[in-house]
Amino acid sequence: MAYRVLIAQFMHETNTFSKLPTTLEDYRKRWLIEGEAMVPRFTGTKNEVGGYIDAVKKYGWEPVWAGAANATPSGKLTKECWETIRDMIVNAARKAGKLDAVCLSLHGAAVTETEDDAEGALLEALRGIVGPEIPMVATLDLHANATLKMARNANALVSYRTYPHIDGYERAVQAAALVQEALEGRKKPHCLLVQPAMLEGADHGRTTQPGLMRDLLARADAFEKEPGINVVSIQAGFTWADIPYTGPSVAVSFEPAAGARARAVATAMLDEIWKRRDESSSDYRPISDAMAAAKAGVGKQGPLVVADGTDNPGGGGYNDTTPVLQALIDAKVENVAFGTIYDPGTVQQAIKAGVGSEIDVVLGGHTDPSMGGPVKAKAVVKMLSDGSFKNDGPMNAGVETSMGPTAVLRIGGIDVVTISNRIQTIDLQVFLSQGIDPRTRSVVVVKSVQHFRAAYAPIAREIVLVDSGGICSPDISRLKFTKLRRPIWPLDGVNDPYAGVARA
Repeated sequence: MAYRVLIAQFMHETNTFSKLPTTLEDYRKRWLIEGEAMVPRFTGTKNEVGGYIDAVKKYGWEPVWAGAANATPSGKLTKECWETIRDMIVNAARKAGKLDAVCLSLHGAAVTETEDDAEGALLEALRGIVGPEIPMVATLDLHANATLKMARNANALVSYRTYPHIDGYERAVQAAALVQEALEGRKKPHCLLVQPAMLEGADHGRTTQPGLMRDLLARADAFEKEPGINVVSIQAGFTWADIPYTGPSVAVSFEPAAGARARAVATAMLDEIWKRRDESSSDYRPISDAMAAAKAGVGKQGPLVVADGTDNPGGGGYNDTTPVLQALIDAKVENVAFGTIYDPGTVQQAIKAGVGSEIDVVLGGHTDPSMGGPVKAKAVVKMLSDGSFKNDGPMNAGVETSMGPTAVLRIGGIDVVTISNRIQTIDLQVFLSQGIDPRTRSVVVVKSVQHFRAAYAPIAREIVLVDSGGICSPDISRLKFTKLRRPIWPLDGVNDPYAGVARA
């Protein structure tokens, strides 16, 4: 008889410092899919759900499809939003009858109006339904703020090992393989987690160049070859969350006889993270540096890619701050593709005017004018569309994306992709779907801090990461924490990273 396995997804990276609450409508703009409808949406895709779909076929499981929910990072989930998604998954488990296993795709950094540890609460609720013996695994984002509650209720937490995150599919395949071994009686996995008194660490998980995170992953590979060690997961944490659990952690899935060794492995990994806590490959520069690079690169092959990292929608940025756009206009830079500015009102103005019309725009800067107010300019409407495309780059390949109603507005020598749904610029299709080939532009601006590199680094002649003063600023002194556990490095004097630290 086939094993009955419940499969579900709940994804959100919550920036608690954002003014924008996360609603059910925000999920619908990306995806909120109940039951079996998730299968056709993700079959053949290279994300976690696609990985689980292929595992069902490989192992002959009888799947119970609970649903899939994912929204662009923003503020806390409303009570209604959280309870609707939680209940979709939990009720599917209740109605399923006998289950043999649970496979989840989670982020690990979701915060709601009523719950600081949403994924932990979800895992706990599911564990209460399926009982203590059923294997339950979850994939996590590398930037999870993982918790003891997550580890105590899961048999394994399997985190991404790449940033940009291009291995969601592979991590789901890995998690499913462990579940199959458990179902066949060849494994009996348990999970532990250790989180030190650190707010930041592991170079935020960056893997695009040699450094700390790659070294940590190499050590994890070696540890996973040891008897009894199933999975070693490194979570770099998500800094922009005012909750007790923010920061890096290590989770180890292990066999019953290897508990002491698993704890030693987690501690060894965290010792290295602590020892190398000052290492960072981040290189934020002022906008003026990007403008100088743009002028110096006129006529050169390939675009200068300017990453507006502090307005990164992938970290909860508003996607509408304007300092970079205003600087380009003031500097009269030509042949620029700008992706993107979130401004549904201006999109509707462009739709009403029609393609070819010149309109007076008050563009962007509406969410928080203190981060760069609206740009006032004359713009020509070059293209209108529904903003839909399918990712074809290294990240989330095959996944359908919607920018909502979209207008390409030309302001001087700049083509601005103006959108109605906030998204991070991770794929060339953000531009290609709108009739813009970024490979032929002198300058390409992306609202992203790291994920863009998967698709844009191969075409860039140079990359400049700028701090435009957005909500995702690397300057943590700007963040006013009230719930964060203290003392914690680097905000406080901490000599022992394990002092007073609870461990699962």
